[in-house]
Amino acid sequence: MSSNYEETLDKNFDKALELCSNTYSYDELIEFLKVGNIPEKQFSAIELTELNSEADAKTFISNLINCDGKIREAVAHKFLEFSKTKKYQEYFSKFPLIFAQATIDINANVSRMIIDGLCEMHEYKEFGIQYANKLVEYINESFDGLSKIVFRDKKYTINKQIFKLYWCLEGLNKYYNYIDETKLDTILKNSVKQNEYTIREKVAQLLSNPDLATKHPDIVEQLKNDENYYVKQY
Repeated sequence: MSSNYEETLDKNFDKALELCSNTYSYDELIEFLKVGNIPEKQFSAIELTELNSEADAKTFISNLINCDGKIREAVAHKFLEFSKTKKYQEYFSKFPLIFAQATIDINANVSRMIIDGLCEMHEYKEFGIQYANKLVEYINESFDGLSKIVFRDKKYTINKQIFKLYWCLEGLNKYYNYIDETKLDTILKNSVKQNEYTIREKVAQLLSNPDLATKHPDIVEQLKNDENYYVKQY
């Protein structure tokens, strides 16, 4: 481990101790989220107990993307808490594309907390349309990427595309009704062909919704006969 890395850890630890030893106003916490360093943003996300405006909500959730992983996870954790409050849902509903990007975070903990929180916001139609259709874009990117992979490609490249596809399918579980049926049909048929069983499992989970199962009996039957137990159990 390099001395620079250890020095950074020491500075962050010292800063965290300093933050925890003081009391900050709401406005100071929001300012940390705007311009703070890693410990300040992480601390602020954890310490916030309310959001007073749509602008502050945007400042808060903007830290779900293009930030250090510790910040993103802290914000996702607090979002899951905030998502149960109607007023905050209304704030968050204005930013579907941020949540779509956060859904495919490289940190699965972030993806899970975002998706769980968004289950509370399904009734916001315009949000649902934009969020779901952005996931469709990501899914199509994954299909395109997977179709171009050849044997010599690194396994990381494959896993990255599978990871994205997995979380997009998970995200659609509560938002599939906002997608054009033809697009959804194509997604299901392409996903069920994937060698990675976790993708087929996500298809099975989607088709556990009775209205979808009725429309796709052929895929349901295929999944019932899948070689993998976790796929068949749905």
